[in-house]
Amino acid sequence: MSVAFPPSVTLSSLAEASARAIIASQQQSGAFPASPSFSAYRGYCWFRDGSFIADAASAWGAIEEASRFFDWCARILEARAPQIDRIVAAAAAGDPLGNEDMLPTRFTFDGGEGDDDWWDFQLDGYGTWLWALTAHCKRHNISPQRWQRAIDLTVDYLASSWERPCYDWWEEHSEQVHGSTLGSIIAGLDSLCDARYLDPARHEAARSAAEAARRTLYSDGIANGHLVKWLGNDAVDASLASLIAPFGVVRPSDPIAAGTVAALDGALNVGGGVHRFLADTFYGGGQWPLLSCFLGLAYASVGDRETAAQLLVWAAGTSDEDQHLPEQVADHLLAPERQDEWIERWGTSASPLLWSHAMYLRLALVLGVVTPERTLP
Repeated sequence: MSVAFPPSVTLSSLAEASARAIIASQQQSGAFPASPSFSAYRGYCWFRDGSFIADAASAWGAIEEASRFFDWCARILEARAPQIDRIVAAAAAGDPLGNEDMLPTRFTFDGGEGDDDWWDFQLDGYGTWLWALTAHCKRHNISPQRWQRAIDLTVDYLASSWERPCYDWWEEHSEQVHGSTLGSIIAGLDSLCDARYLDPARHEAARSAAEAARRTLYSDGIANGHLVKWLGNDAVDASLASLIAPFGVVRPSDPIAAGTVAALDGALNVGGGVHRFLADTFYGGGQWPLLSCFLGLAYASVGDRETAAQLLVWAAGTSDEDQHLPEQVADHLLAPERQDEWIERWGTSASPLLWSHAMYLRLALVLGVVTPERTLP
């Protein structure tokens, strides 16, 4: 695969630059900005993006920075304990609250909710933070005690609400139950149960919810031997790669893992650049380096490290002369006629995007391009 790198970029130097960007961008509150400069993302941190960023930081060895992000998450959840209690009680009574009363997906750096409209109700980020936090604690032998109240609140929230339709990773199709959302929830709840971080009652609730979500995923979230974008559908979405790796919800030996990797590759991978889904029109439906890295992690998990490395190389080739990785590139657009409307609305596509840097770093660590040790000043 031929890629034109900026002169200063190598695979390892870009991984180190990604670690530096993550560490340097962290806010005093512990939040990681989605993008420091992009108009629609500026000033906000997502539980989903931030958790993947914190996981990459933790895997790199930035222990305190990752812990500070989890502190930020915990403060947000603890401050909303009464809201979570109302959500849980309403669900138990068979009269669930409306989507507008559920937890938001993104927050300002100080833990507020902002004053602009957004596609807010998403469950995946709350499962992802539990998964990332548990991985961090196990990786560095850290007690979860300082986050226990927030962990318990999140378990209560997800156990009561995991079945609800909500927006997907891309803030679309709120009327559906999405495979990647179920996978995020299963990963978070399973990781807590496996680590024995919960009291007996919550352990049982978490295990029961995770098993029910897994049954739903395997009964209605699979078609033609692969995971699907949402229940009852047969399309694929690149976010599904996460269920194979890093989440491990689908074991590498499971035929569904190989089937999903093949389906994602065949439908969405063009020359190493991975699209979100075939009907994508956001900024014309370009290719996302972070999704190339997710697919690379899945390939590495099922034993094909050569293809994983090719995907890493493609992602590296999207960096600019400042070693910034973008959200997406326009080399192969699915809907080119839709690109200009987004540029007029929000400006050019986000760059740098910290989530892109996080997934690049994560795949580089898995492939041994860099070692999982903090060596940066």
